[in-house]
Amino acid sequence: MAHKAFASAVELAKSIKAKEVSSLELTDMYIQRVETYDKDINAVVVRDFERGREAAKAADAALARNEDLGPLHGVPMTIKEAYDIEGLPTTWGIADFRDNIAVEDSDTVKRLKGAGAHFFGKTNVPLNLADFQSFNDIYGTTNNPWNLERVPGGSSGGSSAALAAGLTGLDAGSDIGGSIRNPAHFCGIYGHKPTWGIVSDAGHSLPGQFAPADIAVVGPMARSAEDLAVSLDIVAGPSGNDATGWKLNLPRPKGRKLSDLKVALWLSDSMAPVSVEISDRVQMVGDTLAKLGAKVSDSARPAIDLNASHAVYNSLLWGVMSAGLSEEEKQQQREQRAKLAPDDDSMPALITRFSVQEHSEWAANNNKRFELRKNWQAFFAEWDILICPQMATTAFPHDHGDYIGRTTTVDNETQDYFQQIFWAGLITVAHLPSTVFPTGPSSEGLPIGLQAVGAEFHDYHTIEFARQLASEIGGFVPPPGFE
Repeated sequence: MAHKAFASAVELAKSIKAKEVSSLELTDMYIQRVETYDKDINAVVVRDFERGREAAKAADAALARNEDLGPLHGVPMTIKEAYDIEGLPTTWGIADFRDNIAVEDSDTVKRLKGAGAHFFGKTNVPLNLADFQSFNDIYGTTNNPWNLERVPGGSSGGSSAALAAGLTGLDAGSDIGGSIRNPAHFCGIYGHKPTWGIVSDAGHSLPGQFAPADIAVVGPMARSAEDLAVSLDIVAGPSGNDATGWKLNLPRPKGRKLSDLKVALWLSDSMAPVSVEISDRVQMVGDTLAKLGAKVSDSARPAIDLNASHAVYNSLLWGVMSAGLSEEEKQQQREQRAKLAPDDDSMPALITRFSVQEHSEWAANNNKRFELRKNWQAFFAEWDILICPQMATTAFPHDHGDYIGRTTTVDNETQDYFQQIFWAGLITVAHLPSTVFPTGPSSEGLPIGLQAVGAEFHDYHTIEFARQLASEIGGFVPPPGFE
């Protein structure tokens, strides 16, 4: 049975429907693996084993009646703690919300259940979903199964660690600053940041939040690109009253091969230099594609000002992140902001500068966001895929020090901790879809993942690209010691 732990969700559903294994057997297998392995990883922090087992029994009973519950019939899965599941806590790692028990399922949970999946737990996050690692005072620290001394990423770090260690069949995360993508990179799995607005985030929220979060998205995480596509089929579409007026119709790749593609490479950038090993991996992917016959360029770029793009992203990001601040906290931010030198472009200064904004500032940056989107659309009229880094390094050691004062080391050079958000923000601010895919281990044996970016609404194109590329460079590989 252990060999099933790392199977794709698509494969698990096929095995259940073929009656090679029951849903209850798979659920019990994952529960046993959580009880065995998660003591060291601490990924599945909210456990709902009994309801998971009951749902598995119901899936098996339905199959016995020749009822097909959907493409994920009987698949056991977990999901990021930030999603509501009726009867379970949703805290976002914030101690004040320790007793916040959801009264109904989020849209994503409803849709996955409607496709036949069931949930037996929720996975760890950082405080307020705002970090590249995953620790908080409620649930503790999540470790990377490739190296327990390293971070699994954040904010969907528990999800990526659980998938990598074979503790679950499928998962889903959320992303505003790389929170699906950097955990996928750090743990060697697949993650997809959808085009903004195509997947409902209803129920991925704290009490009092009703509007969709600006630039933030929710999306699938898995051990295969096929699972990303199936998950997106299930969860994408309008929510609530929106369904009265519009339907989603995403374009499909229509059988295009890697050799047919025009691919741009972005190896590194002076705004956020990446390690040589990361940039070399971008080049490796480009070389592989060129040998297949694809048109590959390492100089093609959208017609955008990177400094302006990053400023717009930071403005929108910190506008979202600071939306829940009290008036007293906002005033403190304004006082800190007033003390800044006009030419201070350090990351701590940028965070402070954009933390508290007036509406007129947001409106101006919103207009610039639409200009960025237009320029990216022109770029993708010529190029099919952009390959670029997600983070500057592989998974780094745990760092619970001062949030603003943290640094990272990139090829012996020190960077501000949040300088790495450049690669996530470059894509996020323009609403672009991005699929992170594994490319194999680093010299230290840690996973390296890269972004495959496409035009808005071309989500299935980037996922299909990642699926086909796995046949050329390999896909998910389990970390040692968990096989």
